[in-house]
Amino acid sequence: MASLKEVKNRINSVTSTRKITSAMKLVASSKLHRAQGAIESMLPYEEQLNGMMARFISELHDTVSSPYTEQRKIEHAVVIAISSNSSLCGAFNANVIKEMTKVLDELRQEGISQIDLIPVGVKVGEKVKKLGFTFESNCSSLLDNPNYAEASKIASGLMKRFANKEIDKVVLIYNHFKNTSTQILMDEVFLPIDLSAIKKNSDSMKSLDYIIEPSQEEIVSELIPKVLHLKIYTAILDSLASEHAARVMAMQIATDNADDILNELTLMYNKTRQAAITSELLDIVGASFQ
Repeated sequence: MASLKEVKNRINSVTSTRKITSAMKLVASSKLHRAQGAIESMLPYEEQLNGMMARFISELHDTVSSPYTEQRKIEHAVVIAISSNSSLCGAFNANVIKEMTKVLDELRQEGISQIDLIPVGVKVGEKVKKLGFTFESNCSSLLDNPNYAEASKIASGLMKRFANKEIDKVVLIYNHFKNTSTQILMDEVFLPIDLSAIKKNSDSMKSLDYIIEPSQEEIVSELIPKVLHLKIYTAILDSLASEHAARVMAMQIATDNADDILNELTLMYNKTRQAAITSELLDIVGASFQ
């Protein structure tokens, strides 16, 4: 059995750890509140923009012409993976890295040898380096300070390369924030745009009688780039909210575990102290009979 001093030292150590995890939970909760507000403000705008484009595309049928919808043989692919800049958020980063590795294996099985990786976040950037890929930047500043202009630059660069036929497919991996306890790992094709899926989704939408100027074709040609630019920015906001939610849950679990350990150690301390007192009383009683 451990001595009283050892048990007391462990109690002090766990208590200090509990204070840290509790404080980190409060900080993460504050950041989550801001991040949740940002994504909840952005998602309705994105959904309306996507819905508007879906209605136009469904009415145009097969007459939609855009360089970003071209389906061609895939020889060069790009994977964008969004993680976090720091750890202590449970399996958040591990899930992103696992999904990224899975997507890479699937692309290789399809016979695609040219694959580029664009990491957004320090953690996924470290993994990409270990895999032997090179990249200009891990875009970590985008997570510290989400900025539409910077996110738009990433989208514009990919769109330009796709239009010039330098790349043939772009896959986007990120976590979608559903609620504080649930984050859904998303694996979406960013380019090319799947018109058939858009038309299918538009079937369930209410038909609206728009007054269109100058024409549906020109409006769709303007909407598609806007939707693509917004997608990267929304995915970053979504991932940020998911990261903070995952950290809140991780710190809550750590704090609860610390409470359980403290209860066990306190019970052990009391039992050890009681045993020591009993032993001393027995020694005193025994000495009085001698």
